Amino acid sequence: MRGSVEVSGIVLHMSPALASQLTRLIDQISTIIVGKRPQIRDCVACLLAGGHLLIEDVPGVGKTTLAHALAVSLGLRFSRSQFTADLMPSDLIGVSVYERSKETFVFHPGPVFAQVLLADEINRAGPKTQSALLEAMEEHQVTVEGETRPLPRPFFVIATQNPTDQLGTYPLPESQLDRFLMCLTLGYPDKASERALLAGIDRRDAIGALKAVMSPEELIAAQQEVLKVTASDALLDYLQALIAATRSGAWFVDGLSPRAGIAVLRAAKAHALLDQRDYVAPDDVQAILAQTVAHRLVPVAGAGRGAREQVRAMVESVALV
Repeated sequence: MRGSVEVSGIVLHMSPALASQLTRLIDQISTIIVGKRPQIRDCVACLLAGGHLLIEDVPGVGKTTLAHALAVSLGLRFSRSQFTADLMPSDLIGVSVYERSKETFVFHPGPVFAQVLLADEINRAGPKTQSALLEAMEEHQVTVEGETRPLPRPFFVIATQNPTDQLGTYPLPESQLDRFLMCLTLGYPDKASERALLAGIDRRDAIGALKAVMSPEELIAAQQEVLKVTASDALLDYLQALIAATRSGAWFVDGLSPRAGIAVLRAAKAHALLDQRDYVAPDDVQAILAQTVAHRLVPVAGAGRGAREQVRAMVESVALV
């Protein structure tokens, strides 16, 4: 990969137990989503960084199955909401109902009060319902009838969406897209992986046999390890050069926000931790950059590339500083 550097003399602080857990986590999910280990690794990095995940692809390639397998393997309380055109914000957040026996209104929480909310086909719901998730994703709380209610921790939204050119979809607003740390695509399986899917048991049935590899408390501890991963001044200079390139007007209509820059650094730290390092290298930034920023950027007119390809072309133009 362009700009790869070797850093030596760094003492690794990841415990052997954590390293083993993370390896087993990726291995286990790879038995469900066959032939997609790099994407699974990115999913795990996203959750280790404390971010929300958007999986965009055509129907039937395993988006929902991947989200369910992640939740089960991490031992997290899981809820699923199927987004449709008539889904209302109260269907997600909850509603207060008057109970005659108690002579008062009692709040009935919605599916958002889980540790993992699967927002399935999120772009089939209208903008009002999509925006209902903004406070939950940013503040890990919701406000209902003037009362603020905290959400469980850890809390993740794993959303799936179909391509926006399909019937019955609404494009996610920029403010919503910016709340997702990563956006991934799975794509069709290769020939060998597809043969394994055809010859094996139904992957949704296989999820029922999965065991939690980590507990929620262990996941929170792993997230704290991500925060301990260091980024040198030289690495921050390189990251800032990439951010500045997105704002130059040569590649994208609008550049990355400071929040997006922080997201890139968090994702790069999680990537480094998965490689059992306690420092961020340029390779880490490059490995996660397209997945972390492409959904936030619009290529300039005449670019002739999608956002991901434009990000990769931009990286090639930015020298290590």
